[in-house]
Amino acid sequence: MKVKIQGVRKIAISGDFIKLDSLLKYASLASTGGEAKLYIQNGDVFVNGEPCDRRGRKIKPGYIVKFRNDVLRICT
Repeated sequence: MKVKIQGVRKIAISGDFIKLDSLLKYASLASTGGEAKLYIQNGDVFVNGEPCDRRGRKIKPGYIVKFRNDVLRICT
């Protein structure tokens, strides 16, 4: 089964980093912090191609975050 990826969305952040769970909420991929936490713990989130299970991981400009069919490129 092939999964169709819609395209890369650029997400601008104002500081040096954003925490992974906050990014999912900021990008409207999770409606609450608890929901974001579950997605991360279940292994549904990839950072720079690697599965990430740390919700407090610092996501910096230049990172690529994939969640389901959404791909986010972090920029300033």
